[in-house]
Amino acid sequence: MPTLRIALAQVNSTVGDIAGNAAAVRSWSRAAADAGAQLVAFPEMMLTGYPIEDLVFRDSFVSASLSALSDLAASLAADGLGDLAVVVGYVDADGPAATSSGATPGCGRRDASALLFGGKIAAKYFKHHLPNYGVFDEDRYFEPGESLTVVRFGGVDVALTVCEDIWQAGGPFTAARRAGAGLVLNINASPYELNKDDVRLPLVMRRAAEAGATVAYVNAVGAQDELVFDGDSMIVTAGGELLARAGQFTSSLLIHDLPLPAADATPNRAEKTDAEPLPIVEQWIDDDMSVERVVLDASPRPSHRDRVDGGIAARIVDEAEVWSALVLGLKDYVNKNGFRSVIFGLSGGIDSAVVAAIAVDALGPDRVFAVSMPSSYSSPGSRDDAAELAKRTGIDYRVEPIQPMVDAFLANLALSGLAVENLQARVRGVILMALSNQEGHLVLTTGNKSELAVGYSTLYGDSVGGFNPLKDVPKTMVYRLARWRNTQGSAAPIPESSITKPPSAELRPDQKDSDSLPDYAVLDPIIKGYVDDDMGRDELIAAGNDPALVDRLLRMVDLAEYKRRQSAPGPKISGKAFGRDRRLPITNRFREGL
Repeated sequence: MPTLRIALAQVNSTVGDIAGNAAAVRSWSRAAADAGAQLVAFPEMMLTGYPIEDLVFRDSFVSASLSALSDLAASLAADGLGDLAVVVGYVDADGPAATSSGATPGCGRRDASALLFGGKIAAKYFKHHLPNYGVFDEDRYFEPGESLTVVRFGGVDVALTVCEDIWQAGGPFTAARRAGAGLVLNINASPYELNKDDVRLPLVMRRAAEAGATVAYVNAVGAQDELVFDGDSMIVTAGGELLARAGQFTSSLLIHDLPLPAADATPNRAEKTDAEPLPIVEQWIDDDMSVERVVLDASPRPSHRDRVDGGIAARIVDEAEVWSALVLGLKDYVNKNGFRSVIFGLSGGIDSAVVAAIAVDALGPDRVFAVSMPSSYSSPGSRDDAAELAKRTGIDYRVEPIQPMVDAFLANLALSGLAVENLQARVRGVILMALSNQEGHLVLTTGNKSELAVGYSTLYGDSVGGFNPLKDVPKTMVYRLARWRNTQGSAAPIPESSITKPPSAELRPDQKDSDSLPDYAVLDPIIKGYVDDDMGRDELIAAGNDPALVDRLLRMVDLAEYKRRQSAPGPKISGKAFGRDRRLPITNRFREGL
């Protein structure tokens, strides 16, 4: 039985940085070869970054991808790595984009995988299943591939697949079974959401059983705008045994020696696993997807070392998952967009305290700037909490009282009530943006998902900013994160009183969030039901919620759509985040229950 030492390169790429991404492939390929690997696989669209969105429509971008792929193959050979099989994702094209008047049905842009060997592009595969839900718009951008590529390498038949191919039954994995593949390689840019790692393993087990073959699943790590990629690469046998698994939110090579069946093109037998209790062959859809075979005549590089076991990384708790995603999301957004530092309002409340701690973990204290902007309604306790957090974390901290500026407006405008509350928030926004312009910081906004959902924010005030680390984090989770983070390490960054005091915007005397909103423990499940799970009024009431409260909150969510449309991007951690995930018309007269 042949043995392949494979390396799954769980690494970070940057959209549009084709030269930098190619350099990363060369660097990680060298590391894999030095570890004795014979095949190394990189994530989906590694060369271009993912998702590339409307860049796919530019001929110049597609040409750059194709040119870089050929150059990369030659460069790897020049690096002495011509006998290392390197699988890398990129964008290909066999026709004009679908938006072109010259578009041809069945041809166009392709989400592709290539196997590089011997200084050449030895094989290509085009992604078959194209997701068109949630954050994905791949039917808009790509044409599906209709054939499975199987490469005979080192005496083993290796099938190439891409991301969504593993999330749907039938198609490539059924074809891999018919082709007798010994290994199915699946390259991914699969975005993170809480507990998605619990879904992936049973999924990979089902597809491995469907193909009757071992599956090597490699996922990207890093962040691109709202999306965070958590890695969690793994290798699973046809019988459902987990052989190796990488950690989450860390760049790494998962290297493992795989004994695999010798290539003979005999159809595999579908297996049963605990993840698929029913008769498998009867469930899986067969199809007429063709198989294209490529034979690499040259032998893989020798691997003369003791057996390598990739190991199985331990899973992390929910709070650690979310915190890691938020830290990585902020870090990559700041660094990939060339910002040197961040600035935000530090009120002493729970939201800005958590944002401060995230920013320090992501960037280090020297790149984090906080501004206390007290008004006449800011409590001494909040001011003290802000100063204490700054002291604990070592961030740059300054105090800019807003009352003189508010008074100047009020001397020229006759305002009262809510208008005065909003004025205070907008003065703070002006200060932050002015400091951003003057000093070059990226402004962070600190509103959480609960507040964004019901519109509990001021346009051009507390919502001002270029990035929002808490955009997809419900208020109840904000508290969980604060408590968890304070248990990590020797020093707790967040003052206990920031966690325990009742939340308040402090824009009028003795104001509390509870004056306008129900307890967050009641509010957040309703928001999750309505926003994340698309539940209607009747379903929410049937779940035990007060009808009058449901009616009030649903109206608040609906009416706040125009605010959310103008909000800053932030890391996605839930099944449905505001932004790419949820797209509703602003002008909309449909109301639940009416």
